[in-house]
Amino acid sequence: MLEQSIYRINFINHGKVYEIYASHVGASDMLGFIEVSHLQFGEKSSVVLDPGEESLKNEFKRVKRTYIPLHAVIRIDEVEKLGHSKITELPEESKDNVTAFPLFTSKPDGDHGAPS
Repeated sequence: MLEQSIYRINFINHGKVYEIYASHVGASDMLGFIEVSHLQFGEKSSVVLDPGEESLKNEFKRVKRTYIPLHAVIRIDEVEKLGHSKITELPEESKDNVTAFPLFTSKPDGDHGAPS
């Protein structure tokens, strides 16, 4: 039986750092985004509930696939086991030091965005 990969994705959203887990991460058809699907959360049978993970479960409850802007991604790791999803505050000193990665404006078909 093939073991399914698990990815930890850290990204910035509204001044907070999101950490989510998924079994699929890949390039998106939408330029400048990554596609994340098959989101995974901790065991439902656990007695202790983590409010941070519960808020993420609610936020992504009916999400089949999410698209994250490339400039918001901090890192993506393939991990051995599922961890706890969470939302943390971005440190104050980091808020001024975060710079968006420059993106290309040309489309894959060679159109460089110039008016016709």
